[in-house]
Amino acid sequence: MGQQHPWSRYVAIGDSFTEGIGDPEPQSPGGHRGWADRVAEVLSTQTNDFAYANLAVRGRLLQQISDSQVDAALELKPDLISVSAGGNDIIRPGTDVDDVSRRFEEMIVRLRSDDATVVMFNGPDIGMTPVLNRVRGKVAIYNENLRAIAQRHDCIVADMWALRELADSRMWAPDRLHFSPTGHHTIARMVLDALAVEHDLEPFKPEPLPPRTWRQARVDDIGWAREYFVPWVLRRVRHRSSGDHVVAKRPGF
Repeated sequence: MGQQHPWSRYVAIGDSFTEGIGDPEPQSPGGHRGWADRVAEVLSTQTNDFAYANLAVRGRLLQQISDSQVDAALELKPDLISVSAGGNDIIRPGTDVDDVSRRFEEMIVRLRSDDATVVMFNGPDIGMTPVLNRVRGKVAIYNENLRAIAQRHDCIVADMWALRELADSRMWAPDRLHFSPTGHHTIARMVLDALAVEHDLEPFKPEPLPPRTWRQARVDDIGWAREYFVPWVLRRVRHRSSGDHVVAKRPGF
């Protein structure tokens, strides 16, 4: 499939996004596939000696990722690292975007210490997402800070904000917080493009969505709030995480 890429040891770190939540696959470690697994599958076909680890755990805040995953990742001596972190911090009320950005940069300095290629994710445009659209401005500021960090430390940006396909509701899981299998597939395509790696992942070609009445949309929103949003709020109040007692699905090569 064209010229071989230069990477042989890939480590992914982060939270539920990188763990692959929303993309259930019983045959995959941890029961989820996700964009990182999909990227690794393509990378593995273009080299004879490829290893992949995924240390991401759902619900993790940026500092938890920095404290528990960075050193573990570096011990594996990767030449390619992907990191998505800070999203769970940004959507929480009262968080300081500049403080989160500062701590993210400290993490990037560590990840770049052995000259591995680092892929950083910014946040998607959540303007169309109920409830979360209230923090759209914070996400935009965070994204600009991340772009500056990437420029200072020679990192690749996997640009979620520019991925306009994510505005389609079919890209999102029923909880509206994570991506569906279609969403993870689309993100994997974007990451491979950012790495300039040739691939044959097909683009999403959606059929038009059937129109919904206001009443049906209202019923759907109430059902979503009851099933997903209220439990999420209760976990925050009780200082619990969906990742409590969860371990990394691919802790080593």
